[in-house]
Amino acid sequence: MSNNPKPATAFTRSANKALLDHLPFDDRSAYDDARRGFIATLDPMVIKDENGRVVWDLERFRFLETEAPETVNPSLWRISQLHLEHGLFRVADRIHQVRGFDISNMTIVEGRTGYIVIDPLTSTECAREAMRLVRENLGDKEVRAVIYTHSHADHFGGVKGIVSEEDVRSGAVRVVAPYGFMEHTVSENVYAGNAMYRRAQYMYGQNLPVGSAGMISTGLGIALSEGQITLLEPTDLITESSQELVLDGVRIEFQYTPDSEAPAEMHFHIPEMRALCMAENVSHHMHNLYTPRGAQIRDAAAWSGYIDEALRRYGDKSDVLFISHQWPVWGQTAIRGFLTQQRDLYRYIHDETLRLAAHGYTMTEIAEIVELPEGLATCWSARGYYGSLNHNVKAVYQRYLGWFDANPANLHPHPPVESSTRYVEFMGGADAVLQKAKLSFDEGDYRWVAQVVNHVVFAEPDNELARQLQADALEQLGYQAESAPWRNFYLTGAQDLRNGVHTDDQSLTTSDVLAAMTTDMLLDYLAIRLNGPKAGTRKFAVHLHVIDTGEDRLVEVTNGVLICSPVIDGTTADVSVDLTSAALAELVLGAITIEDATVAGKIDVSGRAELLHDLFSLLDSFSRSFNIVTP
Repeated sequence: MSNNPKPATAFTRSANKALLDHLPFDDRSAYDDARRGFIATLDPMVIKDENGRVVWDLERFRFLETEAPETVNPSLWRISQLHLEHGLFRVADRIHQVRGFDISNMTIVEGRTGYIVIDPLTSTECAREAMRLVRENLGDKEVRAVIYTHSHADHFGGVKGIVSEEDVRSGAVRVVAPYGFMEHTVSENVYAGNAMYRRAQYMYGQNLPVGSAGMISTGLGIALSEGQITLLEPTDLITESSQELVLDGVRIEFQYTPDSEAPAEMHFHIPEMRALCMAENVSHHMHNLYTPRGAQIRDAAAWSGYIDEALRRYGDKSDVLFISHQWPVWGQTAIRGFLTQQRDLYRYIHDETLRLAAHGYTMTEIAEIVELPEGLATCWSARGYYGSLNHNVKAVYQRYLGWFDANPANLHPHPPVESSTRYVEFMGGADAVLQKAKLSFDEGDYRWVAQVVNHVVFAEPDNELARQLQADALEQLGYQAESAPWRNFYLTGAQDLRNGVHTDDQSLTTSDVLAAMTTDMLLDYLAIRLNGPKAGTRKFAVHLHVIDTGEDRLVEVTNGVLICSPVIDGTTADVSVDLTSAALAELVLGAITIEDATVAGKIDVSGRAELLHDLFSLLDSFSRSFNIVTP
């Protein structure tokens, strides 16, 4: 089987070329905006950790400086070129951004005595280099405050690269975040974290080679940095809109926007600078109402409403708008137009989906029917580089009506392998299916090839001809995709079919983020790891005493579930365990075994110690390399 990428077919070349006539490629204003205010950068644009490991390398993407090749959708190529701009940029008087040092931006506001840093990137190494560039060009001042606009790691993970825990503990630095930040930060990607991690490998193209036949962008930024993710707990929480804080002499008014692009998110306005930060609720593309890596569906109506509220509150009071990714918007007219377009985009998707659902159309049908009106369809900032219209329509449907389309034929279908086996048999066997599918491939019907040959792959996973044809179809779909996540999903699927699954069996380990999980969050995750069928007939109770927090919890195994509750007077348990919160996190996350924890003196056990061993023997361990495109 060939493991090398194949060229674009005539059908793919034609599909990509058609976009050149459909979209306003002669509008180069975004290129000017992305470069506006440039001051300085690193050369070469490579960042390493203290051991010399490369955590950020923008030089790999220099191929983007040429014309779009046949293997990339030209619209996706355009946004990827824009993401290549990097360095320190002046946004307005006393406001600067470091862009292209990570997937996200770090914004710096000059206060009365020092710096206010907004969204300190994903990793400490990148944030440290960004701050060094700031000090070299703007002055060697201290950081007085940090603002996390929302609860995604690319907006807080680099915090210890710019300030220390002691800085915060002493009161020298304030850390501001929206209400619910810590809860969502430490839980959103943990309970379903293993599945999310594997899917994120597909979404961000993490196992793909960088190049014109591989990974070229995430759609949101060039790539994710691969350094150390850290976290410092907020000192100030924003709980409502119109709440104000004065940070280093700068008055800031906040707008609280929960359940939008992130579960905990906020905008803010700086009146004296006439500057508006919209976090990640607006972008120079269509965002995700449903993210393919997996997450809770986002509320399109609320999202649109928050943008409208910002437009009404601050549209006439702002001369510059900056965001957590990509470049700013300058001027009241442009700001109002941008916010209006973004507001209408999410509202249109929401309302059209529900309108068509009311006519009886199913989720899949609506996703094929809905097209954006001309004013949005040809607007660069509404294009589906990161989110996609098709998936966002399905997200709205699912939020209101769930996955079931009400057709009883779809109420209880066979699972993939069983249904595929039957499909292939009904269609005359694998050879007959592949013969017909090859004709469909030659006709350019790659969506159908991917759909029908998937049945052969799941019925006969070792069928090399099926895997090869499926890979070829996915590859062409990837070459045509305007959405970077779609491209990365398609091309990673093709790579897995050709080369096998990239092995990554690293488990969840302790970190600043995971260490911030409360005792009850950790025990909730322990409950997820419990193998219900194995534990079905077991019944026992463990008394946990967390030494450093003084918490006591009763952990009961009963009826195949793990129930956690506070210890009350008269509570009895079969075994008691004293341990620190750090030791509990290591055990729950699988970073240490009961045996090793006992030998290391990290736990003190009394009572029926064998039951504690039984508990951990009933837990599943999760592989981060499970199959996706094969059974």
